Amino acid sequence: LYPSHFYHLYNHANGSENLFREEKNYQFFLEKVRKYLMPFMNIYAYCLMPNHFHLLIMIKEEKQLYEVLSTSSSFKKLREQDQIHTMYNKISKSLSNLFSSYTQSYNRTYQRRGSLFIPNFKTNDIEDNLAFCAVTHYIHANPVHHGFVKDIKDWKHSSFLSLCSDKPTKLERDYVLAIFGNRQAFLNYHAKPIDRKYKWHD
Repeated sequence: LYPSHFYHLYNHANGSENLFREEKNYQFFLEKVRKYLMPFMNIYAYCLMPNHFHLLIMIKEEKQLYEVLSTSSSFKKLREQDQIHTMYNKISKSLSNLFSSYTQSYNRTYQRRGSLFIPNFKTNDIEDNLAFCAVTHYIHANPVHHGFVKDIKDWKHSSFLSLCSDKPTKLERDYVLAIFGNRQAFLNYHAKPIDRKYKWHD
């Protein structure tokens, strides 16, 4: 994962397990995303499904990452090459911290043991604005594809409603709507059939 690059990031529960058993699990996972990922990444879209999740992210620019990390005196004492190495490690570590922290809490709550997530999360590069729009639509359409709802707007655990709203959000809403053109263009795009060239990641 490289600074200033966009990625579609997704992961699945182990075997036939669910990541989210109750409504409160979805919100708790988003709190973990804010804590562990948002210092290092911008979040543009997401969808949480019972047994997997999708995120559309951008790793922050190097300057922003240095600002985050330079609050640590130990980081500032490192040589430049070691700072770069540490920065990349912190990006990867933020994801492992998310999975580990959520799993530990989940295991305590439901009295289970062992890993919850498939060990290696998956990423796809987002190469241009057309791909950005298609992947955003794909992410929001997951609940329809899997038969949980008939309309994108009826799934509560995605970013769709927040991106349509004027309410405060931690998402990069202005950027998303600008890429689509405006809010109405965003809605119109989401009313179209899914672009089937994007393989479904179940």
